[in-house]
Amino acid sequence: MVFLTRRERFNAAHRLFNENLSEAENFNVFGKCANKNFHGHNYDLYVTVVGKPDPQTGFVINAHELSHLIREYIIEKLDHKNLNLDVDFMQGIFPSSENLAIKIWEQLAPLIKHARLHAIKLVETENIYVEYFGKK
Repeated sequence: MVFLTRRERFNAAHRLFNENLSEAENFNVFGKCANKNFHGHNYDLYVTVVGKPDPQTGFVINAHELSHLIREYIIEKLDHKNLNLDVDFMQGIFPSSENLAIKIWEQLAPLIKHARLHAIKLVETENIYVEYFGKK
């Protein structure tokens, strides 16, 4: 099996705030991320697929096709958007990077043909990233 990874980038804003907690409790748990005016990140998204190379093309998946799927179904919906307010597949979902990675997986997995989605890696800052490998 061969793993192929495509990187894309997007910018998005969010606010980490639990309505069941007081303002002080939210700031204790989420710090500056609970700012009522939101805050943003320059995300790096890594989408990894796995499969056997096609005997005719040598590809696990056509990288151009994978890029198109990621851009159309993920980047166009997330880039320069507010995760709390603007993104259809994040409505009612707490906008942590963990949850965002899961929702990205759910959007992409059914679209990938001739390979299998292996991992979503979402880099939020130079020091924080999450990885999701689907439900096991």
